[in-house]
Amino acid sequence: MKTKETGADDKKSTPFDSIDPTEPFDLKDPKELFEKLYQKAIKLGLKGEDFEKLDALQEIINSCDKEEILFLKYFKAVVGTFAVFVVCILFVYCAEWPVSNARVLSLWFDFYGADIEKEPCIINLPEAIVDVFRPPVDCAICRGITAVDRVSNITSEEFENKYAYSGHPVIITDGTESWTAPEVFSFEFFKEIYTDDSPVMENTEANCQFFPYKTNFKNLRDVFTMSEERAHMKDGSDPWYIGWSNCDFLAANILREHYKRPYFLPVTSESSRTDWIFMGSPGYGAHMHIDNVGHPSWQAQITGTKQWTLEPPPECYFECPARIQATVYPGEIIVLDTNSWFHATLNVGNDISITIGSEYD
Repeated sequence: MKTKETGADDKKSTPFDSIDPTEPFDLKDPKELFEKLYQKAIKLGLKGEDFEKLDALQEIINSCDKEEILFLKYFKAVVGTFAVFVVCILFVYCAEWPVSNARVLSLWFDFYGADIEKEPCIINLPEAIVDVFRPPVDCAICRGITAVDRVSNITSEEFENKYAYSGHPVIITDGTESWTAPEVFSFEFFKEIYTDDSPVMENTEANCQFFPYKTNFKNLRDVFTMSEERAHMKDGSDPWYIGWSNCDFLAANILREHYKRPYFLPVTSESSRTDWIFMGSPGYGAHMHIDNVGHPSWQAQITGTKQWTLEPPPECYFECPARIQATVYPGEIIVLDTNSWFHATLNVGNDISITIGSEYD
């Protein structure tokens, strides 16, 4: 509306009316443009509260508030979901429901295509530390036992009821009948399988476990390249004793042609996919130790003679005998829960000792 006196619009002028729109601005940088406009408005007398009256600025503030609120909603949703996931994982781990920790670990390894029985430990703790933190053992495994039973022609039902899961050690004197291993297995036989340049040797060194005990051998290659004199204890050579896991399928197929699952094991039990081989000269063996395998195991004496020394765990000191000894002869199988009994071995006699064994559940 125009006034009578001047004929001009009655709209109230603002400091922005004096801004010269022809003055060059860098439109490529909106921040710089706004800063120049802001500084010029201040010089023209515009105050901070005047900016709040600008509709365009209010729209910018409101849109920023909406984005911030939306971000906070998404952030809270993600944090809440993660918290629920962590709580569920802790519940499953502590309660072991609806699946056990062992099953979860097995599924994890299966997901990544790994074999839990072949995976090496990230950190190998000293045996003394492992022994201290192992779970306590039920002393029923050794209470009242003064000697290792020797039985033969035992049915799988009898074995399961008395020995399989009781922890009571036993020697099955006819355990390897019908096996051809006693006639075939020898140092030279294994040397032909694990030749220096064979895929079997390469896979074994890369993926299988090796126990040098107190020898100077670093791997299985060192064992089968030792001198013939030391291999057969000639000319006063140093005794030796080693062990390794038979995790190579080519070697396993050859070896299992000469031995099979022991006849007395429970029908419903399953054996480990990995077998163990221990071999050494007379006068040496394994030091006193306890295993960390979780299942009972059997060990068949193929050649040579081995003396076993068993000791109950310290928590059973007042309930069980301090020490039990037993001798296992060729063709016999000793069944022992090596995860509960401390044990040491010594090869006795004149022949090289070769044993092969596995776990069962």
